[in-house]
Amino acid sequence: MTGFLRDGSCTADPQDPGSHTICAVVTEEFLRFQREIGNDLSTPRPRWGFPGLVPGDRWCVTTANWLRAHRSGAAAFVVLACTHEEALDLVPLAVLREHAVDVPADPGDLLA
Repeated sequence: MTGFLRDGSCTADPQDPGSHTICAVVTEEFLRFQREIGNDLSTPRPRWGFPGLVPGDRWCVTTANWLRAHRSGAAAFVVLACTHEEALDLVPLAVLREHAVDVPADPGDLLA
């Protein structure tokens, strides 16, 4: 179960110093980059209810670390509908949209 509160949501919470507000679909490249910066997301940590991630998993990641990955060319995909608006405090919406996997090219297609 993802989210800082392990409630399945990428909600903003005052007790979350990392701001786990971006819903990412992780890739091998993203996971490798995270390991390189000291944020191993692949190793399970049962103590914290963390299963360890594999490519294709959706997980609420910290806004700062996602942005670092983006700036290094290793950003994960983003599920905008599940990303908390607080992420916009650090990451412009246009940047998130560049990596979005849940928004069709023509939103009018959703009404068809």
